[in-house]
Amino acid sequence: MKEQRQEILERAFETGKNYETKNGGCPQCTLAAIFDVLGIENDAVFKAAAALADGVGLTGDGHCGALSGGTMAIGYLYGREKKDFTDIMKLVPSNLMAKELRDRFVEKYGTVRCHDLQNKFFGRFYNLYDPAELEAAFKGGMLDTCSTVVGEVARMTVDIILTAQETAE
Repeated sequence: MKEQRQEILERAFETGKNYETKNGGCPQCTLAAIFDVLGIENDAVFKAAAALADGVGLTGDGHCGALSGGTMAIGYLYGREKKDFTDIMKLVPSNLMAKELRDRFVEKYGTVRCHDLQNKFFGRFYNLYDPAELEAAFKGGMLDTCSTVVGEVARMTVDIILTAQETAE
């Protein structure tokens, strides 16, 4: 089982990295990789992730889009349902899992904020709305770096989800 788990985690990493390299949109790429590896289809949740790229709306002013995608996958699987809307305790499982993902992310990268991550990785922040800045970002290695982050977050998230599934059994 441990070997199969490692294969699943590696597939999550590779799928996320490949999606980000080819398609861009870090939260959707992370979410798609997680969903693919776990055999989940949900276009509405996938679509909802679109505006969370680059810290929310390509501004850098928010947490990493890959982290958003991973958190959305956790919420999709373990979040409070509308029928339980009045029961605040139903928030606990998904929030504990999201905190674990966030803590692992901070341990690896030192921050969750996209702007700060770009400064750490590239020594500066890129305004992706400016065509010259976008070109500089791609030349500066953003695609390769961010695709690796997407893969890492997909792997972390799937690991957390598999652990929750095993615990529930």
